[in-house]
Amino acid sequence: MSGRRPESSSSTSPAVGRALDILTHLAGRSGPVRVAALARDLGIPRSSAYHILTVLAGRGFVTYLPDEQAYGLGVAAFEIGSAYLRHEPLERLARPILRTLAARLAQPVHLGVLHGAETVYLLKEQPAEVRAGGTVPLVTEVGVRLPAHLTASGRALLAHVGEAQLKALFPRPGDLITRTGKGPRSLGELRDLLARDRARGWSEETELVSAGFRSVGVAAFDHHGRPVAALSSTWYRHHRPSDEAYVRDLLCKGAARLTHAVSGRAPTGRP
Repeated sequence: MSGRRPESSSSTSPAVGRALDILTHLAGRSGPVRVAALARDLGIPRSSAYHILTVLAGRGFVTYLPDEQAYGLGVAAFEIGSAYLRHEPLERLARPILRTLAARLAQPVHLGVLHGAETVYLLKEQPAEVRAGGTVPLVTEVGVRLPAHLTASGRALLAHVGEAQLKALFPRPGDLITRTGKGPRSLGELRDLLARDRARGWSEETELVSAGFRSVGVAAFDHHGRPVAALSSTWYRHHRPSDEAYVRDLLCKGAARLTHAVSGRAPTGRP
C-alpha cells in the first residue's frame, strides 16, 4: 500500500494543474473558448479537457454556452475573484478616497463589489457635515447585498463584464427581480442599459433600490482592465446636488485614483 501512495499523488497533481491552467486560460480570453482550441492551446488531450471541464462546470467554475459550443468562466470563479478583492487591502486603499469624496460631496459614498449577481457593500463613509436635508437613511450599509442590476455600483461593474459572464449571472428572465416595480425586466433590456453606462463611463439609478432616492456609480479596474469595485453616492431625488455633473466628476476621479492604487488600468476606450 505504501508503494501506491506516491503514484496516486502524482496522477492527481497533473489534473489539478490542468484545471488551474484551464481557468487561467479562460480568464485571459475576451470570450468563450471551444474545447478543441482549449486543448490545442494548452497542449492537453481533448478527452482530458472535456473531463476537467465537466467537473469544473459541475462546481460552477465554468459554464457551457450551447449556442457557441464553447466554455467561459462561471459564477464560482467570479465569486472567488470578488472574494479576494473584498479583503482588507482593497478596503484600506479605498477608505481614504471615500472619506475625501464624502467630505467634498457632503453626502454618503460607498464602495461595492460584485458577488455573483449581487452588489455587496464593503465600505460606507458619511460626511462630517451634511448638506441641508439632513442625513440620508439608506439600506446600503456595510455587508448589505442588493441585486446588482438595480444598483448604480452594480451596473457600473456589470457594464464591463463579458457576455458569457452576463449570461451566467442572469440565465433566466426571473433573475431580473425588482424592488420598487422599476428596472430592467429582460437580459436584452439590461444589455442596452449597460451599453449606455459603458459608453458614458458611469451608471445611475433612480428609485430602483428605494423610493425617493437616486445614485451614481463609477467602476475601478484591475491591471487587466476588468472591474474590481465601484464607488457610488446616493441622495434624495427631490434634493438635487448643486451640480450633478460635479458629483459624477468627483466619483470618476475617485474611481481613477482607486484604479491607480491597485495598479490597474482603464479598459480601452475609457479615459
